[in-house]
Amino acid sequence: MVETVKQKSNETNRPVIVWFRQDLRTDDHPALHAASQGGRVVIPVFIWDQMGEGSWLVGAASKWWLHSSLAALGKTLSTLGSPLILRQGTAEKVLVEIAKSTGAGGVHCSMRYEPSAKSQEVRVRKELLASGLSFEAHPGTLLHDPAVIRTGSGMPYKVYTPFAKAYRNTMSSESPLSPPKFLKAPEEKIHSASLDELKLLPAIDWAKTMREWWQPGEAGARKRLSKFTIQSAKAYGENRDFPAEDGSSRLSAHLHWGEISPRRIWNEVSKSPAAASVGAQKYLAEILWRDFAYHVMSNFPRTAESPLRPEFERFPWEPSAEKLKAWKQGKTGYPIVDAGMRQLWATGWMHNRVRMIVASFLVKHLLQDWHHGAKWFWETLVDADLSSNSLGWQWSAGCGADAAPYFRIFNPILQGEKFDSQGTYVREWIPELAHLPSEFIHQPWNAPPLVLLQSGVELGGNYPAPIVDHVTARNRALAALSFFGKQ
Repeated sequence: MVETVKQKSNETNRPVIVWFRQDLRTDDHPALHAASQGGRVVIPVFIWDQMGEGSWLVGAASKWWLHSSLAALGKTLSTLGSPLILRQGTAEKVLVEIAKSTGAGGVHCSMRYEPSAKSQEVRVRKELLASGLSFEAHPGTLLHDPAVIRTGSGMPYKVYTPFAKAYRNTMSSESPLSPPKFLKAPEEKIHSASLDELKLLPAIDWAKTMREWWQPGEAGARKRLSKFTIQSAKAYGENRDFPAEDGSSRLSAHLHWGEISPRRIWNEVSKSPAAASVGAQKYLAEILWRDFAYHVMSNFPRTAESPLRPEFERFPWEPSAEKLKAWKQGKTGYPIVDAGMRQLWATGWMHNRVRMIVASFLVKHLLQDWHHGAKWFWETLVDADLSSNSLGWQWSAGCGADAAPYFRIFNPILQGEKFDSQGTYVREWIPELAHLPSEFIHQPWNAPPLVLLQSGVELGGNYPAPIVDHVTARNRALAALSFFGKQ
């Protein structure tokens, strides 16, 4: 569904602005496609408007990604004929200013669904309308319209399985749109800020490993998708839970920044040789999980800040700056937890299975409020997506949509032994444990003193002793739940 506000019908020959937001691509881009029809002048614009993000200002790792993604998009658009215009400021004011200076008749953009982004769209629409300009907001971020899919009683879904079933019963068969072959540029040059003026990169370069891991931009997204469909999709069901395996698509950041559309992913996986496999179907279900996260956020916007189950506002957390710091730094003494946190810090990403483990550990073993984890992930993830991040943390804390019950407490030792049995993942991210025998790699405190000595491990020295005892922490979490339930 396209949301449209039009003032005049005689604007078909005037230039049109394409306002890029989190849709930094040219392929399968409904807003760009619509704007480029009929040979009109197309003015691509990206506005660095932190005011438009509300309280969730873009985190450091995401800003690093955004810098590279904008550079890639800029090259692509220049090749097509119309360069990307970069500006800073309030989106509605910048768009009106550019429209007036270029004679543009209106703006096309892709819809966003986060609360602050919706509010931003309302302001933009109002300002453009008042200035006699048209505004069209197009789909393309999701596979579904969060305002359309409803339960039998007409309510939004809170459980994934019936949501996915309803979507599959109504899903569109439309093919992805091809990128434009040419964009007509304005005759006069338009002022653009330089990418460096946006100051997205850190003053101190801490992104070396991130550069080695990622290729931000549309080309990088297509390479990842191609590699996944050829090498990993068929075995996704078996390999996706093992962090030492390259079994996932690693497309989350590309999806978040809109460098590839979910429709393109769905289409490519569905027509790949692996399409009928259990693995490919499980992967498509994960794409729908992303849509489900947006469905929840769009229909229950308070979940950006508060639990979907409001009674959890009263949960008896035990705030501890010391424990939170140890968790952030990967110094809890539980190897699978610490490996995940160190991978996050180094690469801006963490394997999904490990995300569940570290989240459970923070909210249940350490009894820290899930908000702290959500904020840390927001700052350090290159795929920091408000909807998915909020859904995931509330799932772990037992207070959100389709959430795991709070009494389901992951055992970090057993999780490590099950999904990293030889300790390959732990050894990669915690080199001080590299020589520890596999039988002790997930519980080094149980290794005999001689084994620790021979392995070069000094508990409490080069590797911390456990910050909490698993059994004690589990019992404390269950006691907190019991106390909470009686209030």
